[in-house]
Amino acid sequence: MTVAANVAILGSTGSVGENALDVISRHPDRFSVEVLSANTSVDTMLRQCKAFSPRFAVMLDQGSAENLASNVREAGLETVVLHGEHSLCECVRDDGIDTVVAAIVGAAGLMSTLAAAETGKRIVLANKEALVMSGSLLMSSAARSGALIMPTDSEHNAMFQCMADHTLSKNESGIEKILLTGSGGPLRNCSKEALSVVTPQQALAHPNWNMGPKISIDSATLMNKGLEVIEACTLFGVELDDIEVLIHPQSVVHSMVQYRDGSVLAQLGRPDMRTPIAHALAWPERIHSGVEPLDFLDIAALEFEAPDLDRFPCLGLAHEACRVGGTAPTVLNAANEVAVDGFLNGFVSFLQLSEIVENTLSCAKISPAADLPTIIEADRTARELARTKLSELRV
Repeated sequence: MTVAANVAILGSTGSVGENALDVISRHPDRFSVEVLSANTSVDTMLRQCKAFSPRFAVMLDQGSAENLASNVREAGLETVVLHGEHSLCECVRDDGIDTVVAAIVGAAGLMSTLAAAETGKRIVLANKEALVMSGSLLMSSAARSGALIMPTDSEHNAMFQCMADHTLSKNESGIEKILLTGSGGPLRNCSKEALSVVTPQQALAHPNWNMGPKISIDSATLMNKGLEVIEACTLFGVELDDIEVLIHPQSVVHSMVQYRDGSVLAQLGRPDMRTPIAHALAWPERIHSGVEPLDFLDIAALEFEAPDLDRFPCLGLAHEACRVGGTAPTVLNAANEVAVDGFLNGFVSFLQLSEIVENTLSCAKISPAADLPTIIEADRTARELARTKLSELRV
């Protein structure tokens, strides 16, 4: 029997949040939107409040919260507007919330995602950085509370769908290898010389997916694949050597799992985030997502190739951070966020993104990621190192 779920969407004005609301709007008897959150996008949040009537709307930015509160009152809405990360975590912990869509981009989503894990929610996890930074803490918190982590990146959701029994270990289930696919981004065919003069606009022009700016740049550098490798190791309890990255320009095969008997199971679909979101919201049931079925007669070919680590070294840096472990993935993520912000603002070139990350990894002190204060401090110091390197390179 289907049970109605009360949903909090963290990062509701971003691409994943908007897609989640689209899926939810198709099932009004099944889902109730109770909490929405954003940083500064007041106009979009007001539109969402009018459409879904949440109990709470949380703006991380105080001025934006005050602006939204005024607009909410003027519109005659009953939504209570709150401000700050503390308020967001309190909303997440509320006993009336069953499902949390964790879609805040970057390290900013860490605390609210941990709050969801600590209080036993179903977590529709689109914030890969929370796993990259504090994977063991997040997974252990979920295990203690009974929280269900449903991966919502298209690749990890595909892996999940291709694994028959999620209670078994890799060895018990016969998994030989996880094949993690990626489109290669908009710059896949660029020479290294061409990459040296790439503009933010060119790097943002993803051929298949409609994503926010930070994730789009990560896709262009292949850092997104690197973060996803670390995420997959944590989610599925596999080693780095158990994962192979394949460039797949069509973005039709979202990932595959190879078994020791020679079988390879693949999850296919259109490049539309509503498919993994719908799966994660309703699992083990299946619901309509609004995505058109895949038409195999329209697919001319499915191509696969190895990633070029010389042109796109960020993937190799992520592999290195994964092997080192401890706070190295936290340092990697923090340096990358600083570098991407610098590139989007025109301070550094595309090829200098990896230089900033590599320099930060080599300079940072790596320690065991034993607790949250250690992780937060590693994130802080890595950002300082990355900003120093960025200022030296600033064009």
